[in-house]
Amino acid sequence: MAAQDFYKVSGDSIERTRQTCPRCGEGVFLAEHKDRRTCGKCSYTEFKK
Repeated sequence: MAAQDFYKVSGDSIERTRQTCPRCGEGVFLAEHKDRRTCGKCSYTEFKK
């Protein structure tokens, strides 16, 4: 995926479309899976309910 897929530009503001990793900080996004979100850098995982 390209970097432009992780952001949404509307007017003068920029929104992130993906959640960032709480361990790694800003700039590292969590991958969206069917049942979980995962960080590829530190392996942090959140399971969806």
